[in-house]
Amino acid sequence: MSFVRNAMLATAAFAVLAAGGLATPLVAQEKTVMVGGAAMYPNKNIVENAVNSKDHTTLVTAVKAAGLVGTLEGAGPFTVFAPTNEAFAALPKGTVENLLKPENKDKLVKILTYHVVKANAMSDAIGKMIKDDGGKHTITTVSGGKLIAMMKGDKLELQDENGGVATVTIANVKQSNGVIHVIDHVLLPK
Repeated sequence: MSFVRNAMLATAAFAVLAAGGLATPLVAQEKTVMVGGAAMYPNKNIVENAVNSKDHTTLVTAVKAAGLVGTLEGAGPFTVFAPTNEAFAALPKGTVENLLKPENKDKLVKILTYHVVKANAMSDAIGKMIKDDGGKHTITTVSGGKLIAMMKGDKLELQDENGGVATVTIANVKQSNGVIHVIDHVLLPK
């Protein structure tokens, strides 16, 4: 009787494998982080994940208007400090709408690339650099601007060139071409 039962189990297992049933458990085991109500998959690139976050629709619209989609879909690695919709809404009234105009594309590109670092910088690595540098670490962004990384308790903060401070609210969202850190403030270069 056990031979028949084992044969049936083996047949069922083979049928599941042959039908591609193994793919579902592997995807389910992939470490995802929820951002804006959507799972962020480490095997997808920055743009493929960001478009699914309901908290980053303004950022995605801005990236498209700036013509940076192709860049952020590229090999990287990139670290993106990704402001939420609320962060953009906190800017003075009309700022986002004005930046999205074609004639302001250069300024928009400068602001967006000020949120990107050409590296795969996980929060632990940034924290170590902050500690090694005595409490503050200067980061050079893709735009050429500088951010100051620092810790406030156990929270990573970034100070822009104008003194504005953003807190990382969700860290280490792994991407196939880097990492996203969600922030609560839009960083502005000089």
